[in-house]
Amino acid sequence: MESLQVTRLMSCKLSANISHKACSFRPSRQLGFSSLSRRSFQNGKLTVARSDITENGGGFGGLDDSSNSNSIEEEDDDEEEEEKNGLMLGLDRDDCGSVIALQLIPPSGEVAIDSHQDEAADTKGEDEGIEEEKGGEEEIRSRVTYNIVFVTAEAAPYSKTGGLGDVCGSLPGVLAGRGHRVMVVSPRYLNGTSADKNFTGAYDVDRRIKVPCFGGEQEVAFFHEYKKGVDWVFVDHPSYHRPGNLYGDSHGAFGDNQFRFTLLCHAACEAPLVLPLGGYTYGEKCLFLVNDWHASLVPVLLASKYRPFGIYKDAQSILVIHNLAHQGVEPAASYKNLGLPSEWYGALEWVFPTWARTHALDTGEAVNILKGAIVTADRILTVSKGYAWEITTVEGGYGLNELLSSRRIVLNGIVNGIDVTEWDPSSDEHVSFHYSADDLSGKARCKTALQQELGLPIRPECPLIGFIGRLDYQKGIDLIRWAIPELMEDNVQFVMLGSGDPLYEDWMRAAEKTYRDKFRGWVGFNVPISHRITAGCDILLMPSRFEPCGLNQLYAMRYGTVPVVHTTGGLRDTVENFNPYAGDGSGEGTGWTFSPLTKESMLEALRTAIMTYRDHKSTWEALMRRGMQRDFTWETAAIHYEQVFEWACIDPPYIT
Repeated sequence: MESLQVTRLMSCKLSANISHKACSFRPSRQLGFSSLSRRSFQNGKLTVARSDITENGGGFGGLDDSSNSNSIEEEDDDEEEEEKNGLMLGLDRDDCGSVIALQLIPPSGEVAIDSHQDEAADTKGEDEGIEEEKGGEEEIRSRVTYNIVFVTAEAAPYSKTGGLGDVCGSLPGVLAGRGHRVMVVSPRYLNGTSADKNFTGAYDVDRRIKVPCFGGEQEVAFFHEYKKGVDWVFVDHPSYHRPGNLYGDSHGAFGDNQFRFTLLCHAACEAPLVLPLGGYTYGEKCLFLVNDWHASLVPVLLASKYRPFGIYKDAQSILVIHNLAHQGVEPAASYKNLGLPSEWYGALEWVFPTWARTHALDTGEAVNILKGAIVTADRILTVSKGYAWEITTVEGGYGLNELLSSRRIVLNGIVNGIDVTEWDPSSDEHVSFHYSADDLSGKARCKTALQQELGLPIRPECPLIGFIGRLDYQKGIDLIRWAIPELMEDNVQFVMLGSGDPLYEDWMRAAEKTYRDKFRGWVGFNVPISHRITAGCDILLMPSRFEPCGLNQLYAMRYGTVPVVHTTGGLRDTVENFNPYAGDGSGEGTGWTFSPLTKESMLEALRTAIMTYRDHKSTWEALMRRGMQRDFTWETAAIHYEQVFEWACIDPPYIT
């Protein structure tokens, strides 16, 4: 129960004015309110009012004489001693944090308050509880704030290989802007390239810890940068300093990734306890957001090494699954290296089915780090509602579907947001012409500029189809490869941007030579080009086999480029299939979805989109505008995350 100390409360009468000399309220702890508009509560004995913050800070200042509230006037100047004793004004709250009752609590039981029933009777007409004052004053809304600790292998702009880096680089800042205290814990990668300059703003906080794992004690250091309201904490160890990307190099994945991310998890559990960021630590009452398998040891450590000893008993953990295909599976013999009690082996135990074993004598025994987090986390999130359902199915569960189904009650999906400042067609620095939903004229000029840049014939009437993404099996590149000969028979142009499987890279180069006036393939990835393709194309194709969330379809709709997508995961959640007969004949939807995942189904959806573009210009413009007006901001996603935070804190920990 929160409490406010009444520092000068004496036998008093109700009158027309309040004087700050007569009564003041001071918070017994910092409540975090900013500017408080006046509210009144009257119980027949005492009028309580909140005032604006005084110049010298503090939570509640004295009320000035100009206030229209009832006042408490001093009756006896000889009762100065009671100011020292004071009273506690207790706030009783329900489970949602709303105030439901006030109590006056004498600190020693010796302070008495005279009842003034007669004076109170004169004001019973004003007894209406707590009311919000109108007339332009700022609305006051109570919001519970949390100490949030993101644990992630990557966070933009410091480190990034895909969507995980985008999420952990954008969401923390939005949550911090909503009043939460936010820390992001990630490795300090140094690979000898220009990317190292991303960490130049972080300084060594001069804290070293010993991590007991892998047969010894590993020393790690912490670097810190406070930026955009977020504490960015980087775990430093020599294993993060090597050429290549975050997870591997040209020879494949690093062989010690389990070691590197075990260090990250142990360090993340210690960071809130040992790092005095901003002068004080986060403490034990934290909410850990652990992302993918790299951070999945955190819930297991909380349950096995901290809570049994009374530490982090009030902390909660939320597992965020960005891609279930990557689970951190290693041989069972590696369990002893993780720094976990031996009795917790069952939480990570994993046995491969017979068909997946390498030879007849292979027992298939392994440890699955992501499985450990699914078992021990208080709640589980995915990056879309559709993906939250898919991972409970045999087709999308990658062997974990039964376990995830058993925890369905704590499983939710929240669609990622996008950076609407970076991706804004009205101000994008990477495109030559700007436009908006109110004025689409710049869209056609962006298309002409893209055709000219890529060396394609400048044909405004020709539908321009685009693809941006990795060239691998997940993204459905094989379907595009099979469909291109038929698609090129139509009057269309096609442009692709991406890298990945050398087989598909070579195919893109060959297709460009075969269809010189219709096809362009850009092998590699280039941020300015991706913006110009998004702005210049009429249609964006995404035939992904599975897509936990997907960002390119969100960027496309933001830029008035109509998506044609396979009905899966986040694509199903974010792209509304076009229905020309809905909405009193004006149509509804933001694109086309197709299923099953076949070449024929994809071509049918594409041809319908192409026909609509050519023959129904007004309908096409309505499609564009509806997509541009959709709300996919991180602010919206943050509101949904806060709801999950509340559920996690209400429910008891899954394992104590």
